Amino acid sequence: MPVIGEKFPEIEVHTTLGTIKLPDYYVEKGKWFVLFSHPADFTPVCTTEFVAFQKKYDKFRELNTELIGLSIDQVFSHIKWIEWIKEKLNVDIEFPVIADDRGELAEILGMISPYKGNNTVRAVFVVDNNGIIRAIVYYPQEVGRNVEEIVRLVKALQTADEKGVATPENWPNNELIGDKVIIPPASTIQEAEKRKKAAEKGEIECYDWWFCYKKLE
Repeated sequence: MPVIGEKFPEIEVHTTLGTIKLPDYYVEKGKWFVLFSHPADFTPVCTTEFVAFQKKYDKFRELNTELIGLSIDQVFSHIKWIEWIKEKLNVDIEFPVIADDRGELAEILGMISPYKGNNTVRAVFVVDNNGIIRAIVYYPQEVGRNVEEIVRLVKALQTADEKGVATPENWPNNELIGDKVIIPPASTIQEAEKRKKAAEKGEIECYDWWFCYKKLE
């Protein structure tokens, strides 16, 4: 299966919105995308997740990020389930859903556990605008995901790229440093000394030379 830092596999997929070639479809538009799998259509946990993803869709779009779902179901099943969600829950699913009925992409991405039958686990792949896999998250079938955490993950990755920093646990609501970001650790004695002096001048804050942080500019 692919790993973080590797290019997302090139593959043509059939979705509820037509045929899409991944990752080119999004890369050519300069967009990030989140591909998430669900075990099956017409299942309660998956339905709650789809509703949550749709309700957070605007937040993903603000981050220049698109959503695309996947399960080992045929496209007519996806369409009927989306119709059911619209009719019963008044939520219009706008993002495409891959009909991976042969399990080809699910197999490539390692989404099928031999201990969990033939359905896909709840996998999440965050892919940047260069088609590079930046994060992989797996949940078991019996536990629904926290979609707000996936939004946070995308935002943190983009912030790290843009600012050359790292983000703490639960950023921007970390217990120790709040919404501040972590400066990459010093890698030489000289750099460590510079960190100490910068902290003394109030330019940055440090618990020690290897743990320095600052406000996001």
